[in-house]
Amino acid sequence: MNSKLFSKTLIQFGRCYSTSYINKEALYSKISPLGNPATSLGPELDSWVSDGKEVRVAELQRIIRDLRKRKRFTQALQVSEWMNKNGICAFSPTEHAVQLNLIGRVHGYLSAENYFYNLRDEEKTDKTYGALLHCYVQQKQIDKALSHVQKMREMGFASSPLTYNDIMCLYANLGQHEKVPEILNEMKKNKISPDNLSYRICINAYVTQSNIMAMEALLKEMENQPHIAVDWNTYAVVANFYIKAGLTDKAIDALKKAEERLEKNGGNEFNHLMSLYASIGNKAEVLRLWDLQKSACRRHINSDYITMLDSLVKLGDVEEAEELLKEWESSGNCYDFRVPNIVFVGYSKKGLYKKAEVILKELMEKGKAITPNSWARLAEGYLDEGEMTKVVDCMKAAVSRNVESKEWKPSTKVITAILGWLGDEGSAEDVEACVASLRTVIPVSRRMYHALIKANIRGGKEVNGILESMKTDKINEDKETKKVLGLRV
Repeated sequence: MNSKLFSKTLIQFGRCYSTSYINKEALYSKISPLGNPATSLGPELDSWVSDGKEVRVAELQRIIRDLRKRKRFTQALQVSEWMNKNGICAFSPTEHAVQLNLIGRVHGYLSAENYFYNLRDEEKTDKTYGALLHCYVQQKQIDKALSHVQKMREMGFASSPLTYNDIMCLYANLGQHEKVPEILNEMKKNKISPDNLSYRICINAYVTQSNIMAMEALLKEMENQPHIAVDWNTYAVVANFYIKAGLTDKAIDALKKAEERLEKNGGNEFNHLMSLYASIGNKAEVLRLWDLQKSACRRHINSDYITMLDSLVKLGDVEEAEELLKEWESSGNCYDFRVPNIVFVGYSKKGLYKKAEVILKELMEKGKAITPNSWARLAEGYLDEGEMTKVVDCMKAAVSRNVESKEWKPSTKVITAILGWLGDEGSAEDVEACVASLRTVIPVSRRMYHALIKANIRGGKEVNGILESMKTDKINEDKETKKVLGLRV
């Protein structure tokens, strides 16, 4: 082997494992970590070329596919536009279709239409027509979608299941599930063989309508089609339907069929089946699939731990979930608050607030990020228990975490309780500190001033300055204010 190191990443069904082989720096390894949506990839690509590094079409296409898979559509569009602008390759209808789809996702269907209309006639093929249809479907533009499909029929571009699948999805997304089977029947009438997705969309429509007989009949038809290999996902949909209908035995039979069709390294598929088994309380099957998953996929990643922890919490085994959390902490996986949060929520739901608090405190001691909502949830729990000192402490912690989450707002119920309690029992200094911190997350209120007035009166302090501040903040005295002021001796 060449002594130069090279970089290689093995990607299996969305599960990424870094190998120990590293050769020359790859463009993919530079672009992939730039997950901040505000980061523009054009300058990064320009810099790469300015440094004299190679740009390969295949790698750029791979980067676009990866960014789309991760829903980083704006950045995927930036790479596609950079390729087109710099003439990296002559855009075929396929590349135009990809760019058109991304434009629709990022800028809306009107921009996608404009791009489509500016294509040359020879570039307006079934692929680009199909991409524009998909934009209409995603944005629920039913009139435009149906008109566009008619044009596709006239031009002979509506001869694949993809077009019909899009229209079925459109009706499903609009809640018009009764029209989905009509489109499937139209496909058959036009001698276009439905594919796996066609059947699954229609099965989903019957599921939504709680039509078990029609769903079972369609599944049987699907199973008897020589050109169809029923996939695991279809059986998972059927199993979920049976679970909701309380038909546990039929659900288990469908889950077994789904498992038989799993890919050997289908980690995400294992997760889905584990969740379904957990919803029917079958812990033995959850544990069996957990072991199979690790054997098939070499190691558990964060999404796997999230599924397993959630399953254990659903099954009522929060203590066992906490043990698994320790395994995750030592796994070497990157930190993701969603993982410990599942156990935290599990304890909170069971009213075990002290255990829930321990989890948050341990994370803080390790310098890990915690959302303000977690502390706020704990505050609500302690409020139900009447432990007001704990409520105040938890709310302080929540407000301090709000630096990273500007959109969070505290519960009115909790804030009202805290201000009422501090006004009656806290010192003037405690109330002032509380109000000062609350003003960083919510507008100043009459309740805050009433708490300040009460605490200062009890402490024998003057409140004229507080009343002046009320006026400055345009909060007029009301009956309650006068009642509070009446506490003065």
